[in-house]
Order: sequence, then structure tokens, then C-alpha cells
Amino acid sequence: MLISGTNISKNYQGKQLFTDINFTINKGDKIGLIGVNGSGKSTLLKIMAGIEEPDYKEHDTSIEMRFAPRLKIAYLEQDPKFDDNLSIVEQVVTYTGVEEDYMAKSSLNTLGFDDYDILVGSLSGGQRRKVALACALLKPADVLILDEPTNHLDENMTAYLETELKRMNKTLIMITHDRYFLDRVTNQIYEIDNENLYVYDGNYAYYCERKAERLEMDRASARKRSSLLRVEQKWINQGAKARGTKSKERIERFNKLKSIKVDVPDELDINSINSRLGSQVIELENVGMSYDDKLLFNDFTYHFTKYDRVGILGLNGAGKSTLLNIIAENIKPTTGTVTIGSTVKFGYFSQHTYHMPEEDKILDFIRSIAEVIETPHGNISASQMLERFLFKPSLQQRQIKVLSGGERRRLFLLSLIMQNPNVLILDEPTNDLDIDTLTVLEQYLDNFQGVVIVVSHDRYFLDKVVDKMFVFTPDKKIELYHGDYSSYVEDYNNKTKDTAPKEKKEVKAKPKGTQKYKFSYKEQQEYNTIDEDIINLEEELEQLDKDILANGTNFEKLNELVQIREQKGQELEHKNERWEYLMDLAEKIENGEYID
Repeated sequence: MLISGTNISKNYQGKQLFTDINFTINKGDKIGLIGVNGSGKSTLLKIMAGIEEPDYKEHDTSIEMRFAPRLKIAYLEQDPKFDDNLSIVEQVVTYTGVEEDYMAKSSLNTLGFDDYDILVGSLSGGQRRKVALACALLKPADVLILDEPTNHLDENMTAYLETELKRMNKTLIMITHDRYFLDRVTNQIYEIDNENLYVYDGNYAYYCERKAERLEMDRASARKRSSLLRVEQKWINQGAKARGTKSKERIERFNKLKSIKVDVPDELDINSINSRLGSQVIELENVGMSYDDKLLFNDFTYHFTKYDRVGILGLNGAGKSTLLNIIAENIKPTTGTVTIGSTVKFGYFSQHTYHMPEEDKILDFIRSIAEVIETPHGNISASQMLERFLFKPSLQQRQIKVLSGGERRRLFLLSLIMQNPNVLILDEPTNDLDIDTLTVLEQYLDNFQGVVIVVSHDRYFLDKVVDKMFVFTPDKKIELYHGDYSSYVEDYNNKTKDTAPKEKKEVKAKPKGTQKYKFSYKEQQEYNTIDEDIINLEEELEQLDKDILANGTNFEKLNELVQIREQKGQELEHKNERWEYLMDLAEKIENGEYID
């Protein structure tokens, strides 16, 4: 045993984070700590690191944190406190206590630094994160505790960190939203949920399977409890008959049943909410951008179509956020033109700017945008939307200023969706968002009837959301790749592996490209079902036409049916467009064609 906690509770600013939780951390454990933003993950890490204490109750000796003798802990917080006047190598040496600075330089070099004299105060957020990682990885420790280590890291650095953590002979406890990272590095998942701590002895995939089973059991228990409550309620409501001992027992039993807290999450089924998008969307023609004579990218042309799902990939500083701002017309390109369609309505989720009225209550803020949202399946109130974005009714009456950083980002994301955009631009949306919120967002985007453009270092998120990539290359170009992130990495690795010259057995005509057409995972799934989807929609429209004729004098019902028919007609139009695209792609795949 290295660290253990018994009956650990914590209240923060009047909000109970967790109550009477227990845990034991042993040598070799690699633990991923997950939970909704604001549930107390970072606070629990600090308690495990011995930086913060749990709430102690007077005369209660059962509350205890225990640490193994001479235990060494290295802790990386989300926003590490550094001395801005030190050079980066001095900062690493000071933090870790290593005697030779070549070790610090080696660690920094691995993380992408070649100027070791640069001052900490001049670093960007991503660079500070790398220095903090160098400190944490190099410091002699038995237990390594990391709070969101992958935030602001590009794909290469995330892959390096993943390899290092698997290789190290250290006990690991970390918070991260990167689900691939969790799955490959951890052997235990700790989840804070409804003030409780649940422990799963496996990686993230194992956790998903076991949690689904636990929720199903909770639902069964809730149904049984509800049925029993109805019986007891009926008996209670019969009035004051002879109240013997048994009657008093039943009343006590009824009150006890009512007091039991059973919190079973609703299914995360958020319908698509967006305004109609016309045929002209966004057209980039020969776009290039330079800052102070430094070229970021040049000569990029792309015409967005309805329902495009585009991920943007490149090293930090390559110009990804700049491209997003050009697309949204927040800045003008150095060269080229940007044309925006008349029906385009942007929703822009930025890394840094999400200003909200601090003193407003959460529910009032969302209501100020929209009281009710209309969807094809009925109206959803502002309060219901908040619940679907994991803001419980008890939290909705609190002021925005009490929210954690992750909760604020979640609220700001919801505020954008409530504005009914049809082009969503997401700049690092996964930073500081918990896995539950990412699942909600992914389900929403799956049904979103508009364009999605996203910059993210979260590989899992990209695989679930996008089906094509803009890839920034070293020669200042942006290349279009058809497929998701994992397909791109696989093709890139295969291409770089195959660099040695091979013996020529026969001369063949050189193909136009080096990459063959193929379906992404999402495209393959869509291709398998699209014919049936179109038939079903055509049958629904036929039935709706009959219903409209039958309700010619019922104006309220008629209006409702006309709106549904318009929505279904748009869905059919979209499906037909996708059918043409998928059939054309299938033909190219069958013919073994190469992408130009």
C-alpha cells in the first residue's frame, strides 16, 4: 500500500464533492480518474498528493489519509506555479533537484525545446505545459500524479508521453479526457459520480462495459423502488385509519424509500438544433497567411459543402487557429479570398474567449438566449437543455461565478448551440471538458445538420466526429485527406515505412497519387444503411402527405405536420446528396483509383 483513504469527504463553497469515499493505491497501479467537471477530480488528486486535506469531523476518528513511509510524490497541476524569471533549464533543475543540467536539457530536448535559456515568463501555454511535464517526468518519485497532462500537447507529444508513462516503473494517478490515452496507459479507472467513488479494475474500454452494466442494475433498482413507492403512496393517501404498530412501520418505510437518492443518468439523446443552410457555404480561394514576414500557409483552396465534417491537423504554431479565424471572417488572409454564403450562421467555440455574466444564474443566462428550442421531435426548455448538458436542477440556480473552468466551457458550449448555428467552428473543444460532456457533444454533432470544422489534439474525438482532414505540412501547404485521424496516421506510417528502394520486377505506370480511395469508418457505416434510410424517409413523406390532406381543416395539426414534412424533406435531400457521394466513392474504391 502506497496511499489509502478511509471515509474521505470534501465540501467546496457549499457544494459537496464526495462523501465517505474509500480507496487504496498500490505499487504498479496506473489509475485514470474521471467524472463530470466540478465533481471534485482535481481536489481528490490534491488530497492524494498530500497537498490538501479532507474534511475532518469532530470526534470522528474513522477519517484517515495514510501514506507509505518515505513516499516520494511528483505532482503536476493544471496551472503549475513557475518562476517567470528563470530559464527553462533552471526551472527544471530547481523543481527536480537533479545535479547535472544535461539531464534537464535532455528531457527538454525530447519535448521539443532547443533553446534552454529562454525565460519561463515568455512561454506560451503549450510550452509551459511541456516544461511542467519535463519537471514531473524527471523528478525522482514513487508516485506520479498528473492533472490533464495532454492539454495543449500536439499529437506527437501525446504519443511520446503515452509511451513514457507505459515504460516508467512508477505508480500513476491522472486526470485526462483523452480516451485513447486512458485506454492504453491505465489499468484502473476511478470515477467520481454523485458524491461516490467507483473503482473499475481495468482500462477505459473495461470501464465502459462495466459502467453500462452498473447503470442497468441501477435502473432496475429504481424501477422496483418506484413500483414499491406507488403502492406505499396509495396506502398513505387512504387516510388516517387505525394506526397500529404495523402502520407506523409502513409510514417509516415509506419515508425511508423517499429519502433514498438514486441518480440514474438519462440517455444522452440531444436532437440536432440548427438553422437551414443553403447550397453556398464557405469558399476559400488561394488563401495564404503571413505574420511579420513569417509564412504560415499558402495557396489553399477549398469549397465547403453542406454536412462537411473536417478536422484540422498540424503542429502547435502551424496556423490552425489562424485558419479557423479566417474561415469565420474574424481576420483577413494575406492572400486569396473568402466567400461566405448568405445563410451561414456561425457558432465559434474558441480556446480562450468565453465571456459570460458572472453574477447571472446559470438558468437565467441560458434563458436569455432562448426559453425553448424547437426540434423535429418536440420542444426542449432551457432547463431541460441544461440537464442534458449535465447541469442538474440543483445547480441551475447558482451563479456562473461559482463554476469550475470545465463547467464554464460546458456552459459556453451549450450557449452556442442554443443560438441555432449551422456552421460550428470548434477550436480545441476537448480541453478541460470531461468525458461525459464530450459524449454529449459527440452525439449532438452526429445528428447536426450543418458543417463542423474542428481543431483538436483529442484523437478519439476526431475519429468519432470527422471524415476528412486538413493537414498542415512542413512546406507550408495544407493538404486534404479523405478519412478520419486514425486512417491518416495509418497511411502516414505506412508511407514513411516504405522508403527503402525495392527491386523492380516489372515496369508499371506510376499512379497519380500514393493514397488509394477508401471509406472512413463512419462512411462505411453510412454506406451500409443509406439505401434503407432513403426508402424509410420516402415512406414517411408519403404518409405525411396523406396526413396533411386528412387534416386540411385542423390548422394547428396541419401546421405541425407541414413543419415535420419540411424537416423530413431536408433529411431526404441530404441523404440523396450523400448517396451520390458514397456511390461515387465506392466506384473509385472498387476500381482501385488513387487520390490525385
